[in-house]
Amino acid sequence: MRGSMDLIYRVLLETWKTLAEMAPYLLLGFAVAGILSVLVSPEKIEKHLGGRGFLPVLKAAIFGVPLPLCSCGVIPVAASLRRHGSSKGATLSFLLSTPQTGVDSIFVTYALLGPVFAVFRPIVAFITGLVGGSLMDIVQTEEEHKESPSSGAGKDACCSQEKKQSALLRIIDYGFVILPRDIAGPMAVGLVLAGLLGAVVPHDFFAGSLGTGFTAMLVMMLIGIPLYVCATASVPIAAALISAGVSPGAALVFLITGPATNTATIVTVWKVLGRKATAVYLGTIAITALAAGYTLDLLFTVSGIQAQDLACCNHTSAFGSASAVLLLGILGYGLLRPSAARGDSKQEDHEEVLQVTGMTCSHCAGSVKRALGECKGVESVDVDQKSGRVTVIGRDVSRLDLIKAVESLGFGAK
Repeated sequence: MRGSMDLIYRVLLETWKTLAEMAPYLLLGFAVAGILSVLVSPEKIEKHLGGRGFLPVLKAAIFGVPLPLCSCGVIPVAASLRRHGSSKGATLSFLLSTPQTGVDSIFVTYALLGPVFAVFRPIVAFITGLVGGSLMDIVQTEEEHKESPSSGAGKDACCSQEKKQSALLRIIDYGFVILPRDIAGPMAVGLVLAGLLGAVVPHDFFAGSLGTGFTAMLVMMLIGIPLYVCATASVPIAAALISAGVSPGAALVFLITGPATNTATIVTVWKVLGRKATAVYLGTIAITALAAGYTLDLLFTVSGIQAQDLACCNHTSAFGSASAVLLLGILGYGLLRPSAARGDSKQEDHEEVLQVTGMTCSHCAGSVKRALGECKGVESVDVDQKSGRVTVIGRDVSRLDLIKAVESLGFGAK
């Protein structure tokens, strides 16, 4: 009994230490993410990603790196980009570069893994998007290039509520309510796993052949690809693995493959973009992850730097503890607040209620709301992410069109 209590105490202590180290930087990341949500809207991205060639692919990778979207949340956004005229290459570039990192995870990476990882990680995300998008444009047939994605009516009713808010309120709402709510669950899992690894696995346990080389990277890749873990939640796990002796390169492979995709995302990419795009998607992730891992290990070997010594914070300060308490409060508030994406509700002639499956975060709900808002006759859309219930109000609304709009994003609807 005493042994169990001691283990629980050590796990909680390690979890708290990790939380206190990353909290100040994550809070700063939330603020920057809120600002980006106002400056960089899906509508603005769509304006730059139309047409063929290298430039839309380049822009998609640039847009994708700082945006805090997980591998599930990025799917409906990418599907919407495709529906509004983006090429498959640009869509795939955005799909690859976005979930690997974001402003919030970059700050957390700096806190727990140091400046080398914090710089290297977004560079790899950018290169991954660039490579995958360019390959997609190369392997497409001329007939596929000529395919014209269906474009929405351009109706922006779904965003009317947000436009009534001031920019400051929208920054606060997204950065300190919506985004924390989206990552709270995965973050809790990541912190507890990191605490468990820190408490149970001896220091340098994986040192040597077990934690280095191609085998270690391959294991990290095979774990990361089917696993759902967001870019921010993966950082404390990677830090714990490095502390246990896993090489920086192998940890980077996990940081790339874990957030970049998961089993559900792979199935949805197949459905939305097709078999060829899915093959390019998975191949690009695997090859760039292994190449980046080897490059990072070589960098550490040549420089003689020890990865365990790179974290900018290796102790729990009073400021870190206070930030951790504030962060817990923000995460708790985000979870308790209703997660509905609501539109203006007016009494109209017709109401349709859909049951949508597959929504995992506020970005999913927002994408569904936006797609439905563009359907003919729709006046207001109310999306409840948790229950999957979607209420559409308007005149001459076609239920079949509504279902098709939702399914085009990769979700199920009935």
